[in-house]
Amino acid sequence: MSRVANAPISVPDGVEITISGRTVNVKGGKGTLTHKLHEFVQVIQDDSELHFSASLDSKPAVAQTGTARSVVNNMVTGVSQGFERRLTLVGVGYRAQMQGKGLNLALGFSHPVDYFPPEGITIEAPTQTEVVVSGIDKQKVGQVAAEIRAFRPPEPYKGKGVRYSDEKVLRKEAKKK
Repeated sequence: MSRVANAPISVPDGVEITISGRTVNVKGGKGTLTHKLHEFVQVIQDDSELHFSASLDSKPAVAQTGTARSVVNNMVTGVSQGFERRLTLVGVGYRAQMQGKGLNLALGFSHPVDYFPPEGITIEAPTQTEVVVSGIDKQKVGQVAAEIRAFRPPEPYKGKGVRYSDEKVLRKEAKKK
């Protein structure tokens, strides 16, 4: 059974949480996020802490409670600090540059790849081989980073492609005659 739900969430200064029915609203310095809780999850708000519990004593209810606790904790972290993912472009001629709000990528194709981020996500290209995706919603930041990486994932022979900055690419040996 999940023990994640047993840990309370401490709410930092400057973050305001309102619970109305099944909806949790988290408002902070960077923005506002909303999440609808599952019917198995109960939330109790003390002074500056949130406690989660399952309404039923079943495995799915406890699992949903742990998931809800993690999602709300990520919301609190997002509106107070924010999230970011860094991508690195490896390969000769692989470049990234900003054009307005969109990202223009040269990834070895016969055409440039343009990517426009969804609402609430900001993309920066501090250097030609680095891309920084940031925002307050952890799921959206990870999804945008995965979509950019999917244009040219790293290949195992030369290691060329778009990879996360902390990603290790296992290299294969070339075929021998």
